[in-house]
Amino acid sequence: MAAEPQRNERVRTAELIAALCLATDLGMALPFEHGLHTTLIAMRLAGKLGIDRPSACETYYACQLSHAGCTTEAHVAAEIFGGSMTSNLNPVMYGPGLDPLKGVIRALPDPERPAFVRWAQTARRFPRMVRVQGPAIAATCEVAGMLADRVGAPASVPGLLAYLTERWDGKGPLRRAEREQIPLPMRIVHVANDAAYQRLLGGWEHAARVVGERGGHAFDPAIATCLVEEATEVLARDEGASAWQEVLASEPLPQLVLEAEAVDRALAAMGSFADLVSPYLSGHSVGVGNLTGSAAEACGIDPHGVTAIRAAGLVHDLGRVTVHPRIWQKPGPLTADEWEQVRLHPYHTERVLSRSPFLSALSPIARAHHERLDGSGYHRAATAPELAFPGRLLAAADAYHAMTEPRPHRDPLSPERATQVLAQQASSGRLDRDAVTAVLEAAGQRAPRLARPAGLTDREAEVLALLARGLQTKQIARALGISAKTADRHIQNAYRKIGVSSRAAATLYAIEHGLVAWGEPRNEPPR
Repeated sequence: MAAEPQRNERVRTAELIAALCLATDLGMALPFEHGLHTTLIAMRLAGKLGIDRPSACETYYACQLSHAGCTTEAHVAAEIFGGSMTSNLNPVMYGPGLDPLKGVIRALPDPERPAFVRWAQTARRFPRMVRVQGPAIAATCEVAGMLADRVGAPASVPGLLAYLTERWDGKGPLRRAEREQIPLPMRIVHVANDAAYQRLLGGWEHAARVVGERGGHAFDPAIATCLVEEATEVLARDEGASAWQEVLASEPLPQLVLEAEAVDRALAAMGSFADLVSPYLSGHSVGVGNLTGSAAEACGIDPHGVTAIRAAGLVHDLGRVTVHPRIWQKPGPLTADEWEQVRLHPYHTERVLSRSPFLSALSPIARAHHERLDGSGYHRAATAPELAFPGRLLAAADAYHAMTEPRPHRDPLSPERATQVLAQQASSGRLDRDAVTAVLEAAGQRAPRLARPAGLTDREAEVLALLARGLQTKQIARALGISAKTADRHIQNAYRKIGVSSRAAATLYAIEHGLVAWGEPRNEPPR
């Protein structure tokens, strides 16, 4: 197995954030390393503008984290938009007049349907889009800021991401700021984001022309002019080379590092980023990481090995973001194409982890979470001789944890029933017997109750858990046998105590603080 990371190892913050940036590319259906190339454009612009080191550092991290909220409310967007928001909105996001709205409207219908069906879908979905767009954008900014904090970005970066969708002319969807009110690093990030996407569409000359036209409107005119005048250098790209090393080398000094618990916190945040793609997955990655770590300890594995196995459990599902949220929400059987997408998500986890020396050491464990000893698993269909024990342990923990969680096509299994199914899979030779024994023992030893953070009452914590599962206020009220007014009061009190203002941010908080209990009774989320 590859070398294991140690508790006392110093890990570059830039290394983990760059890996998260790769995952956001997959979540937005952008080319791999698109976010890294965007960061190179931003840093070249920062150099040409001669900004100070703190501002350059903020630009560096804010750019890589600018799409960290892309999984926020993804399941809701999947219900509203039939087409790709990336391909329809991104080209015109910073365009003039009604261009951004037209891009959103083009994404509403299913693109493969007949014209009259697309028109009807647009008419039906438009009102809901209008209702949810503002809160969804605000939640995306909020969650991006929370994740930036969790993965170790400088303390000023989370606040910068609140300006993610603003425009120089003040016509951003949230209307939070205009002109110099928008922090300089974010004004640079806006130009870099659009330039990188326009270069993808039509090359560097096209990108320079479009950015130049948008200067003084969407963009700070001085920054837009700088890009146009320095386009051949700022937009240069070696098509055959990876951007990974250049991005790491462009981090302003001194380099930031994470150690021990800060590494755990960052990895847990990366796992939660993937889990936000569906309320059915809330808390899955952190739960699997904790269960796998406990099972590894029960097996007598050395502390360094336990750390590696737990870390692999936290990030094992990063590749989930490549699969359309509509598939994770589907209550019926998957088509052959949908199933193939699901089968490949461990591969995409492996690709995200592969660039980082620290994370690549976790890859042999993380990529094995759906493999089975008899070769019936995926994505490699590996057999027993190819599967080391840490990977077998993660596979058993992931299976048990998933069984005790609700899914759109089934209710959660009770711990007792999940134990029976896991034992049957061990008996049939699909899962490792020792791994299954260790996981079941660890599951039986888990503390049944956690202390309530932020002064939450038991009822408020219960409400947050249901909120994280995707229930609306009236559904929470019915599930708990209380009035909708009382449920809303609990929600608002909980929001105030934990310092958030959106469902997505509350979900992330609930995941991080163990409020989404696996094995709990299922409450049906909205369709």
